[in-house]
Amino acid sequence: MLEAKNLSSSYGMVQILHDVAFKVEEKEIVSIIGPNGAGKTTLVKTIMGFLHPKDGIITFKGENIEKLPPYEIVKKGITMIPEGREIFPRMTIEENLLLGAYTIKDKAKIKETKEKVYQIFPVLKKKEKALAQTLSGGEQQMLVICRSLMSNPQLLILDEPSLGLAPIIVEKVLDTIRTINEEGVTVLLVEQNIHDSLNVADRGYVLEEGKIVLEGKSRELLSNSHIKEVYLGL
Repeated sequence: MLEAKNLSSSYGMVQILHDVAFKVEEKEIVSIIGPNGAGKTTLVKTIMGFLHPKDGIITFKGENIEKLPPYEIVKKGITMIPEGREIFPRMTIEENLLLGAYTIKDKAKIKETKEKVYQIFPVLKKKEKALAQTLSGGEQQMLVICRSLMSNPQLLILDEPSLGLAPIIVEKVLDTIRTINEEGVTVLLVEQNIHDSLNVADRGYVLEEGKIVLEGKSRELLSNSHIKEVYLGL
């Protein structure tokens, strides 16, 4: 569904990504893991068109997208949940959700999708008229996930969804990712939380200093000596 080949990205003269290659098959959960400063967010921004690559190509369902602006990429069926729970705090929960459906013109479809996401997080339904800033950190993460689903994406990209959340909320977020995937949405999970992200993913790639240094099935990566030593402290 999504594939990057020989991808290199820079901020001005500073190159961050070096010849990155990976792919995501339809209905998979794929995790890209790595430490802070590895280039994970730069990779997400490059996929979504906020940053155009210096070299390489990105294809979505066989079509080149590396030169498209972000709004066109969203129209193609890719939605990103950014790092840091970017909500509109002085708007209601319902208003935040409706902003996620700006590419959808069918009002009946919007209403149907809204009820569907409320089924995933019923607490949002109960508070739909409340301002988003009144939600807890965990509830705000639920809101941004649901807002992203309002566009009916085929591929959902999550950038550090566990950042700053309590372990019990992280588990809820991961369960939600599984549920979304089971309903047919392909997921690309970009995380530094190695153990949890690999446990939910089918396959994974390890990004270090802007380069893919390891790839494989999640179970294989969890048992890899480099992963155990560097990331899990085993």
